[in-house]
Amino acid sequence: MRVCIVSLGSLPVIAREYKAGRIGGAEVQLAQLALALARQGHDVSMIVEDHGQANPSTYGRIRLHSAFDPAAGVPLIRFLHPRCTGLWRAASEADAEVYLCSTASMIVGLLALFCRLNGRRLVFRVASDSDCEPSQLLIEYRRDRWLYQYGIRRADAVLVQSRWQLDAIRRNFGREGTLIRGLIDWPVPAGSGQAKKDIDVLWVANLRQLKRPDKFLELVRMLPHVRFCMAGGRSPGEEALYEEIQKEAGTVSNMEFRGAVPYLDVGDLFDRARLFANTSDVEGFPNTFLQAWVRGIPVVTSFDPDGVVQSNGLGAARTNVEGMAESIELLLTREDAYRALSSAATQYVESNFAEAEILRPYLRALSTH
Repeated sequence: MRVCIVSLGSLPVIAREYKAGRIGGAEVQLAQLALALARQGHDVSMIVEDHGQANPSTYGRIRLHSAFDPAAGVPLIRFLHPRCTGLWRAASEADAEVYLCSTASMIVGLLALFCRLNGRRLVFRVASDSDCEPSQLLIEYRRDRWLYQYGIRRADAVLVQSRWQLDAIRRNFGREGTLIRGLIDWPVPAGSGQAKKDIDVLWVANLRQLKRPDKFLELVRMLPHVRFCMAGGRSPGEEALYEEIQKEAGTVSNMEFRGAVPYLDVGDLFDRARLFANTSDVEGFPNTFLQAWVRGIPVVTSFDPDGVVQSNGLGAARTNVEGMAESIELLLTREDAYRALSSAATQYVESNFAEAEILRPYLRALSTH
C-alpha cells in the first residue's frame, strides 16, 4: 500500500538532530507505525512540521514531507496559510492511497476534506479519552472543534485504544471503532536490567496541567527517602506551569528535574528506573507504560485504561496520592512483591505485543480493497 501518516510532531522521534516541538505518545506511536509498515514493504511517507529539513527528505525507508513551520504566519490568517495550504500541498506530494492521523485537532477535518475531494481514504486513530467526548476536547477554537468533529464522522475507519473509547465514540459520534494496541520500541532485551538503578520513581510527560505534575511533587514530598526523577518539556500555552514546577523542584532534595529530554534519549532514564509513576487525569493508553513494561518496570498510576494494570498485575492503580505513596513504599521495600510485578510486566508485553499481531487491525483499516 501507499500509506501517508500525518503526524506533525513526529520528526524528533525519527531524527535525533531535530529536538524542536512537543512529543507525546501519539507522535511516538505514529512514528513506530511508519517504521513497522516500512519494514513490511509498504510505501510509507509521513507529513511533519517544517523545522528546516530538506523537503522531501528520507529517513531509512520513510519519505518525509514538510507541511509548515508551526511558528510561521500571521494570527487569524495562518489557519489558511500556511497551515491549510501547507498541509494540503504536503498531502498532494505524498500521493498516498490512504492517510492516517491521530489526536483531536483541525488536521482531522482538513484531511477529511482533502481525501473526499481526491478520492483517498482517511483513517483516524483516537489518542486520548478526551478525543471521544465533545465537551472535553482539548481544542481551543470553535472552528477547529467543528473541523475535528466533521473529520471523525467522515473518516473511513476509526481506531481506538480501549473498550471505554469504543463505547464513547459510538455514543458521541455514531462511529464504530476498531480496537488496537500500541507498538513497542524494543531498545533492550525485555527485563534485562543492565543499567544501574539509581532512580526509584520516574515521571515522564509533557508539562501540562492534565498530566498533574503537582501530584507527582506531592509524592516527592511525602517520601523524602525515595529518589525521584521528573522529565518533561514546555507545552504551548502552559509555559507558566513549567516555570512553576521547575521552581518547586528546586525546593526538594530527593528529586532530579530534567526538563525536556529528547525521545531518543528518554529510554536511558527508563533503564535507570525501578518504578514508573503516572499522575494524569486524562490519557489514552500511555506509551510510557509500554516503555516501562518492556524493561520489566511496574507502574504506579492514577489512570488505568480498561483496568489493564490492576487485572494483569503490572503495577498498582490507586485513585489518590496517598494510595500511590503506599504502593511505592511497598514495592521499593518488598523485593518479592516487586519481582512478581516486574516478571508479570515482562511476560505481558512478550505475550501481547508481537509486531505482526499489533499491525493486523491497522492493515485491515488501511486496506483499500
